[in-house]
Amino acid sequence: MKETLVQLRQVMEQKQVDLVLIPSSDFHGSEYIGDYFKARAWMSGFTGSAGTLVVTRDQAGLWTDGRYFIQAERQLAGSGITLYKMGQEGVIDFPQFIVDQMPQGGCLAYDGRMVSATLGRELEAALAKKAGADCQ
Repeated sequence: MKETLVQLRQVMEQKQVDLVLIPSSDFHGSEYIGDYFKARAWMSGFTGSAGTLVVTRDQAGLWTDGRYFIQAERQLAGSGITLYKMGQEGVIDFPQFIVDQMPQGGCLAYDGRMVSATLGRELEAALAKKAGADCQ
């Protein structure tokens, strides 16, 4: 497993965070971003321009589209991160994965500057019955 995931999970444990969402974005929702914003690439090792990483305390998944299936398989090999091939039959999308993996009273963390207001509202509504009051 990547050392970055081990370190992230240690922080998650300390901060009582159950899931972390790490998109491929910048403050403007751009697909092609500067190095400063490449947290998903740094955390996962996947360097494609489009992908979303979700880390739980015991698993991690990366969602990307067909342009990057081969690259992602190669770059994620041995990382402990599961590749979710978007658009393929039977593949869960990352918002549903987040809802499914969120424990009752749990907490989702993400950088609100990197997530669209629409996605933030959708996640907030979807997790309303599960999120803990102390999740801030």
